[in-house]
Amino acid sequence: MITKKFKSVLELFEVFSTEQACIDHLEQLRWNGNVVSPFDCTSKVYKCKDNKYRCKNTGKYFNVKTNTLFDNTKIPLRKWFAAIWLVTCHKKGVSSLQLSRDIDVTQKTAWFMLQRIRNCFGIENNNDLTNTVELDETYVGGKNKNRHNNKKIENSQGRSTKDKTPVFGMVERKGKLNAKVVTDTKCETLTKETIKFVKDALICTDEWWVYNSIKKLFKRHEIVNHKCNEYVRGDVYTNTIEGFWSLLKRGIIGIYYFTSKQHLQRYVDEFVFRYNTRNYSECGRFNLLLQNTEHRLTYKELIYG
Repeated sequence: MITKKFKSVLELFEVFSTEQACIDHLEQLRWNGNVVSPFDCTSKVYKCKDNKYRCKNTGKYFNVKTNTLFDNTKIPLRKWFAAIWLVTCHKKGVSSLQLSRDIDVTQKTAWFMLQRIRNCFGIENNNDLTNTVELDETYVGGKNKNRHNNKKIENSQGRSTKDKTPVFGMVERKGKLNAKVVTDTKCETLTKETIKFVKDALICTDEWWVYNSIKKLFKRHEIVNHKCNEYVRGDVYTNTIEGFWSLLKRGIIGIYYFTSKQHLQRYVDEFVFRYNTRNYSECGRFNLLLQNTEHRLTYKELIYG
């Protein structure tokens, strides 16, 4: 079933026409015929009725959904599969209102499902970057000039974080991208993130003074001066990362309208996942996420975490 191609929601439902078909697909992706206990990976496993298994060492029962995105869910897997297909295939994502109509659940349920799915997208946001790497930061939270007079915040223009949340991005040309929500855009904060992911590389940034400290850490650092209307100088530019910021902000403005600081990283992870899997087929992207669903998020953790 893994090798079977499906290019649309209609074909998806044809392949996964029953709940058992979804379970079989998950078991093949997760275990590939060799069932492993989520409680003790060294334990022998006994097959029981109703797609259940028993861990010999712990005596606990489990199934393919245990300790995954789908753990303890009352929503049928067919609806989960449809939700994952829609959110991974749509370039700018899908809103909870739209998803609730598409799979016939409440908006609250759809929002929780989407957040649990987004919680798995972080698998593509911790890549080592080499060769030529562009660094840049952006600010999410709307423009002060667009706010009502009683909601305007003084001195919040430009790189101010009084009313906006900073996001720091690093992208390898023709390669992977990482983007992290940060507390501030001070030199120490951005340098720490850069060292964590960027290896020996040519660094390209704009002229902002915070990036000057990078010269001490990397032998090659080139700057484009946007203030002087310089955007490209040979192979030196930051257009790749700025293009990703455009996708992120258009998705937030056009689909989600608003994202709180508390949940922003999950939305960023969603767009990073789609960017880093841009060369995958829709089916390949769908299966990649299903293979990495061991990130269960409870409603309590989501709201109060």
